[in-house]
Amino acid sequence: MEEIKDYKEAYLAEKKKVTALRCEIAERESAEQRLKEQIKEMKESPSWKLSKPIRGVSFVWRKTFKRLKNLGGPRGALIKIRQKLADRKRRGDYGTKSFPNEETRRQQSAEKFPEGTKISILVPLYNTPRRFLEEMIASVTDQTCGAWELCLADGSDAEHAYVGEYCQKLAAEDGRILYRRLDKNEGISGNTNKCLEMATGNYIGLFDHDDVLHPSVIYEYMCAIRDKGADYLYCDEATFKGNSIDNFITLHFKPDFAPDNLRANNYICHFSVFKRDLLDGTELFRPKFDGSQDHDMILRLTDRAQNIVHIPKLMYYWRSHAQSTAADISAKPYAVEAARGAISDHLTRHGFYGFEITSSRAFEAIFRIRYVLEGEPKVSILIPNHEHEKDLRRCISSILEKSTYTNYEIIVIENGSKGDDIKKYYAEIEKDQRIRVVNCDLGDGGFNFSKVINYGAKYATGEYLLLLNNDTEVIALNWLEELIMFAARADVGAVGAKLYYPDNTIQHAGIVLGLGAHRTAGHVFYKFDRGSVGYMGKLWYEQNMSAVTGACLMVSKDKFEEVGGLDEQFTIALNDVDFCLRLRDKGYVNIWNPYCELYHYESVSRGSDVDGKDASRQERYNKECELFKGRWKELLDRGDPYYNVNLTLDRSDCSLRPAR
Repeated sequence: MEEIKDYKEAYLAEKKKVTALRCEIAERESAEQRLKEQIKEMKESPSWKLSKPIRGVSFVWRKTFKRLKNLGGPRGALIKIRQKLADRKRRGDYGTKSFPNEETRRQQSAEKFPEGTKISILVPLYNTPRRFLEEMIASVTDQTCGAWELCLADGSDAEHAYVGEYCQKLAAEDGRILYRRLDKNEGISGNTNKCLEMATGNYIGLFDHDDVLHPSVIYEYMCAIRDKGADYLYCDEATFKGNSIDNFITLHFKPDFAPDNLRANNYICHFSVFKRDLLDGTELFRPKFDGSQDHDMILRLTDRAQNIVHIPKLMYYWRSHAQSTAADISAKPYAVEAARGAISDHLTRHGFYGFEITSSRAFEAIFRIRYVLEGEPKVSILIPNHEHEKDLRRCISSILEKSTYTNYEIIVIENGSKGDDIKKYYAEIEKDQRIRVVNCDLGDGGFNFSKVINYGAKYATGEYLLLLNNDTEVIALNWLEELIMFAARADVGAVGAKLYYPDNTIQHAGIVLGLGAHRTAGHVFYKFDRGSVGYMGKLWYEQNMSAVTGACLMVSKDKFEEVGGLDEQFTIALNDVDFCLRLRDKGYVNIWNPYCELYHYESVSRGSDVDGKDASRQERYNKECELFKGRWKELLDRGDPYYNVNLTLDRSDCSLRPAR
């Protein structure tokens, strides 16, 4: 009976809570309704209607003022307008203006290539519009180099009989054109595989039935095959609309081969040509990935390739029309799911499991990949500090309050603080068993970031080191997971984060070699708005970079020690870039992850070395730039492999390089 009584009392108490909650909801709904009525009454009032133009002007002014501020004021806006106009003019250089003149055609046609090397261009046809068909074939027959054959497999229906009639006519006139009428349409994958059955070349090229090739593309590819032994080749591409390839929508200037970019985004795409031997024992296109069959194929064949060569020239023109994915991915909604399946299959082959693939904030067909962590390895967070109690407190508090990953230690590397406030704070935080303060005596040599980090690393007990500036603040709750899941990979060196200024503009989104006035290295997408997509969606997917900033950089302790830590000759500047390049020299790839997000109150601790206000700092910075340029001269001369040579090094916005 006692239990029944307790149960009844508990029931009545819960019922009372539910009744109170319902009353609260009803009151809120009533208040919301009253507010809606007040807003409606206000909007219908004469004063609201009369003030509408003023509010509109005010809104436009506030938006314009914010934009002007981000651009550096009226002068900055004027510079940006000039840049945009120059870019628009420059775009024309990549269309028909870039086609070879008669003298160049004669020279390219006379070039000698290894006997027997031939590229079989595969084109699956299906109800191809007459003009598209004619322009596509003409772009092949107009090539300056004749080492090609065109394989056409036609699945068109009876209403589009002109497709077969036109192709048969051309095949009778030119023996390099091979045509096959299919009994039924088997989709992109099936029809392309039928093209492959016709091919006799030792290289295979993939070409869509509604697109156009640059007249010199076969010549350029044959040169790369002869001179570089390329077994997989691709080039830059553009989308266009209407009747002319000069009507550009986008110009896609790509990086060299970047495996993490390719997993997240089929950036290689067109014009893919590869050695036929890469297909041994495998299919060309797999029908189960129709809609993203090319992404699946590229992932499989680049895994096998020994020498992937990117031709940094715009040589493929992708037509945008109502039924093409160039116009809108929603034209083929199944393509997104097929791409997710292709990436999943690829990751499984590489031994990954439990991963998650979702569309990114940029585009549906650009993906975010989350890898599963094995276990919970320990991370040692190394934070150099000199005075600046307020900044350090903000940094450490954000780590303790926001991190969902728990197996970490914080090592504050104290160097030369004298103030009472920071000493009191040290005493406070050292009560936490996860935090230690170690003293690094730099003597009279001045601040040396590299030396401080190397000193702190000796005290680290974690498997992974996280270099972190004291003027940062964690934003993303899973920031450590986003770093560790990449740093744990055997092929990965350094992993970097996306850093914002307090005004929500970008401070760091990866480092490009040669970028900036000193031609050493610079931050790409600098001062872009936090929500920006960036050039070709680059601000929202994980990708390979030459380097990432040491303001937030994770690396395994073993790899840190393998390359000897940071080079102490680089006291302040470029030590992180030099470190990343030494990791690259060991065969590791570096990754920038936009989903690890922090604020960075840059140079709060020490001030800037490049603002010209401190002559000694400027002199030191210049010396370190010269040291860096001497050490990495060959690489700087070649250009950053993850940044296209057609893009400018004068600005960080991936705009076009001025004509040379």
